[in-house]
Amino acid sequence: MSHTLRKLFIASLGALTLGAAANASAADRLVIAATPVPHAEILEFVKPLLAKDGVELEVKVFTDYVQPSMQTNEKRVDGNFFLHQPYLDAFKQKQKNDIQVVVTKVHVEPLGAYSAKHKAATDIPDGATVAIPNDPSNSGRALLLMAKNGLITLKDINSVSATQKDIAANPKKLRIRELEAATLPRILNQVDLAVINTNYAIEARLNPLQDSLFIEDASSPYANLLVAREDNADSAAMKKLAAALNSEEVRQFIADKYQGAVVPAF
Repeated sequence: MSHTLRKLFIASLGALTLGAAANASAADRLVIAATPVPHAEILEFVKPLLAKDGVELEVKVFTDYVQPSMQTNEKRVDGNFFLHQPYLDAFKQKQKNDIQVVVTKVHVEPLGAYSAKHKAATDIPDGATVAIPNDPSNSGRALLLMAKNGLITLKDINSVSATQKDIAANPKKLRIRELEAATLPRILNQVDLAVINTNYAIEARLNPLQDSLFIEDASSPYANLLVAREDNADSAAMKKLAAALNSEEVRQFIADKYQGAVVPAF
């Protein structure tokens, strides 16, 4: 082999090696979208566990319930960790989108009802204003919780897609306002009752177990999910992340940090 050919061969071999290293690096790195509490906190906890398993995890934090799914679809992130199955179903139907798939269940955040004006559900007066989340899955969930605690009656107590049109009886003539979930803690003193997702309640320094008037129990079907796309859900890195999120270390972290306000779903 001539000196020139030898140099070309070595250069080509080097390029292939660099390319393989780059691909391996990309394959061993995950960017996951999450809301701050508890999702991003749990992901930050598993970072060292994943690093030991050869996976670099970057957590991209969002404060809304739309961008994490949108950016997953657009391949700007590898997956997301913030939603439950009814929300995912509603999102897919609205967006005509079916490329997101569930990787694993992680935890349940019991939905709770809070008030700055009243001490118990029985204290809620006639004509009171009640604020609930405005996304379809969580608004239905809030109505189910209100019905279970005697404030309203629904046509179907088991329907996760209930809307205000499905209210069969509203004896207190409650005025139900649907607002963006993230805003609910901020308007708590402006309404009689607000039904708030636990992640936003914790962010607002509300203790779901102590401060709520009533709250879902651990049998809630609304487990929060690690979600990816069809094209990467079975990747080695995503499987390692799922295993880490379902580990005994994470179970203990959830128990210690959230004291029952967040419940493992695995």
